[in-house]
Amino acid sequence: MPGPLSGFRVIDLTSAVLGPVATQLLGDMGADVIKVEMPGGDFMRQLGPRRHPDMAAYFLNINRNKRSVVLDLKTEEGHAAMMDLLATADVFVHNMRLSAVDRLRLDYASVAVRNASIVYAAATGFSKTGPDRDRPAYDDVIQGESGFAWLNATIAGEPRFVPMAICDKLVGQMLAGAVGMALACRERTGIGQEVHVPMLESMIAFNMVEHLWHGILAEPEKGLGYPRMFTPHRRPYPTSDGYVCLLATTDQQWDRLFEALGRSDLTSDLRFATLGTRTENIDALYAIITEEMRKRTTAEWLERLSRADVPHGTVASLEDLVSSPALRASEFFRRVEHPTEGPMITTDVTMRFSETPGSLRRLAPRLGEHTADILAELGYDPAKIERLTG
Repeated sequence: MPGPLSGFRVIDLTSAVLGPVATQLLGDMGADVIKVEMPGGDFMRQLGPRRHPDMAAYFLNINRNKRSVVLDLKTEEGHAAMMDLLATADVFVHNMRLSAVDRLRLDYASVAVRNASIVYAAATGFSKTGPDRDRPAYDDVIQGESGFAWLNATIAGEPRFVPMAICDKLVGQMLAGAVGMALACRERTGIGQEVHVPMLESMIAFNMVEHLWHGILAEPEKGLGYPRMFTPHRRPYPTSDGYVCLLATTDQQWDRLFEALGRSDLTSDLRFATLGTRTENIDALYAIITEEMRKRTTAEWLERLSRADVPHGTVASLEDLVSSPALRASEFFRRVEHPTEGPMITTDVTMRFSETPGSLRRLAPRLGEHTADILAELGYDPAKIERLTG
């Protein structure tokens, strides 16, 4: 069965990480994603190990289920071809600065003249109605300005970035979700619309889920931030020979954890009797767990915590993940053969649909691999295709 977005065409004018993550997800769900690249291509084609030019690992990992077209959008013929493509599309996605899109004459107003029903989706660094609408932004900038780096300072002693492009990836997921919502609206009403997802505001909202705290009651002066997240003891617990992660939340889980720790006496300790008192005394509580966890091996703790039915796990390295027997059994890491790049490992589609599953239909395209085919689909004759690609 085809995926839930089968039959929808997406014109993808994205680069770097955020936009390609969003459009790859749409492609995984069945959409026909046409990645439009300027001459020279998405710069991510150069980032990471590679077997051939323009096909680096980072690009390969976030651009599957797409076809690549090269168009010079600064020329009249290239711009006209882009507008012809957009006329056939259900969705247009970009993550360029708004001023750059305006210069290319690919703003929403211009595109909607050609295709009124299109879902025009963009993600930029900042709100389009604010004073920073045209500031450049990458993941590190947003980690700093959204509070991520400061939150890490509460543990590390100085501001630190999360060691991944977390803002790009999360906002990319949000952008894909927003496209799906706009398509659902269009299917019911026939109305296209512009969708804008700002990185900064989206990540602040994400960070404030737990950290608005007293602020949600309009009393921010009483304190912001969920205390449990700031205790230095909130970390994988050292055992006598490794580490274990665990988290109890309900009263029943805490009682079972105290018993597994050999500290049933803590069940009657008023400091730890309820969710509220545990939150107030979280440093002391986590310090006790830290002390007790050092007394046994990782294997002993895994057995005891499993028997107690307390949520727990190990600390996996990246190497552990790619060699995990459980992930191998579920075929999460897929071994595939790229037509030009040879053997590859990629991750499976994680969203499961019982009737319209997503799929891995094509691997990341070579630069301009499908230009002639797609222009021919638009009805361009060979001479015109030659002018655009020559």
